[in-house]
Amino acid sequence: MTRQSLSFALLPFIGFVCFVLAWYAVIALRIVDAVLLPSPLAVAQTIVTGVRSGALGKDLWMTTQRMIYAILFATALGIPAGLILGMSERFYRSVEFIIDFLRSTPASALFPLFLVVFGVDDRTKIYIGMYGATLAIIFNTAYGVMNARKTRLSAAKLMGASRLHMLVVVFLESMPQTFIGLRTGISISLVSVIVAEMFLGSYNGIGHRVFDAQQIFDMPAMYAAIVCAGILGYGLNVILRLSERYFVHWSGK
Repeated sequence: MTRQSLSFALLPFIGFVCFVLAWYAVIALRIVDAVLLPSPLAVAQTIVTGVRSGALGKDLWMTTQRMIYAILFATALGIPAGLILGMSERFYRSVEFIIDFLRSTPASALFPLFLVVFGVDDRTKIYIGMYGATLAIIFNTAYGVMNARKTRLSAAKLMGASRLHMLVVVFLESMPQTFIGLRTGISISLVSVIVAEMFLGSYNGIGHRVFDAQQIFDMPAMYAAIVCAGILGYGLNVILRLSERYFVHWSGK
């Protein structure tokens, strides 16, 4: 690895260091009471203790598992639906109101409906996470199909591509925008699952840990869970970005 590439790879750590320094500055300047905002060191120690005991790791895994199920279901539904909608602009325009209306409705506002239909169990949390993610994937996939490069589509037609081959070309052309939908969907899904764990009678998960720690005023444990949720979201976003570079290496070319 060259010196330039190494310095570029280390750039994200600048933001992390600035964040920790700002955290310490808030405590040192007494902008927030130290009881309400423990130091980064205290939170880090709580994370290490929770991981060693296995309790924090279990909650993190339960949230991750629910989120993975939600995004897999959302992908299986969203990409085909987005392709179908994007291939027919008239069809998309006819259902655009429904998609935008549902996309603008927060999943948290539909908690009562999900509870009535699915009850209080893991399925409900997964479906809530799937709801917002599916709509984000549908919208971005359809947008990617409708804005596929006309030159490549025309070239495929001139070479006598069949309908199936044309569908493959359209799908490949839509992948950059589809990955944007997947990244957005993962964020929405993670947030929805954690909020559902907080308020829908969960006995495990990061959301449950945050809510439980807040109820007993255990601030280090609460912030430890919040930090773990942020690390999880960041890590998943990095994985998806790397996957996009590998699978969609022609993007922008």
